[in-house]
Amino acid sequence: MPDAEDVRRICLSLPDTTEKIAWSMPTFRVAGKMFATLPENETSIAVRCPKEERDELVRAEPKKFWIADHEAMFAWVRAHLYAIEDEAELRDILADSWRQAAPPRLLDVYPELGIPRE
Repeated sequence: MPDAEDVRRICLSLPDTTEKIAWSMPTFRVAGKMFATLPENETSIAVRCPKEERDELVRAEPKKFWIADHEAMFAWVRAHLYAIEDEAELRDILADSWRQAAPPRLLDVYPELGIPRE
């Protein structure tokens, strides 16, 4: 089961990523734009997710994913770390969120991060 240190390590391994405390929690930003947070005492993650995909994700895996009330109007979803299968799944979730926040110049320089793994 992945933990907060795995989240931190994976996020900080992604290009141009920094960690910043905001709202009393760790947040991770690419080129200054937030793509992940560690809320709920670092037992879950919040990541970017298009609303149409987010709703389908929550319906498909409600024990893993949910939408925080205060984030319902935004394209974010939360995931319980205990429900994430392994580090590979965590990396996929975080990289997908990173891609949504990364500027085109980074996606051009790191094309392997711009295309989700099949």
